[in-house]
Amino acid sequence: MGATAKPVGAAEFVPADADLDTVRAAAAGCRGCDLYRNATQTVFGEGPVDASVVMVGEQPGDQEDTQGQPFVGPAGRLLDRALDEAGFDREAVYLTNAVKHFKFAERGKRRIHKQPSRTEVVACSAWLATELELVAPDLVVCLGAVAAKALLGPSATVGELRGQVVQRPDYRITATVHPSSVLRAPDRTTAYAEFLDDLARIRAAAARD
Repeated sequence: MGATAKPVGAAEFVPADADLDTVRAAAAGCRGCDLYRNATQTVFGEGPVDASVVMVGEQPGDQEDTQGQPFVGPAGRLLDRALDEAGFDREAVYLTNAVKHFKFAERGKRRIHKQPSRTEVVACSAWLATELELVAPDLVVCLGAVAAKALLGPSATVGELRGQVVQRPDYRITATVHPSSVLRAPDRTTAYAEFLDDLARIRAAAARD
């Protein structure tokens, strides 16, 4: 038989000239790649439609998949704490992910996160592009490498972007680690302090608008 067909991609599921609520509702029916088959639901972004800062993670995790909201699991709770300590108004930030369905492997009764492939990230990219177009933020923050590559291409790295703010045609962009990496770090105290320093710098950059 021939090679496996490439994902259709999300673009054909994105309604034209629609507001964010309409786009969010449409995303619930996305079949742009195969991740929807095992995930509980689409997890779309949340936050003010006029947010000046958008933070982009990798994909929803187990609790996000169950609850249908981004960043509500352990990494999200750590992010909430860090945003508060860094002086962000959490309710003023729009939070989303590069990929809208949870990709996992079953291990007993547990669902273990699996990193989405480049093909899956590209297949889902129309949703993220539409969110950014409709929210029109001043600053986009990539939380981790998958988000950075989704927005800047496969050669982008957090190491190069961390501490830098890059001007793009429609917004500025910067990066820090994903909060889940802080939870996995051997020295969590140091990793959290570095993450908090990043968010403080990002907060200062956002305030200069």
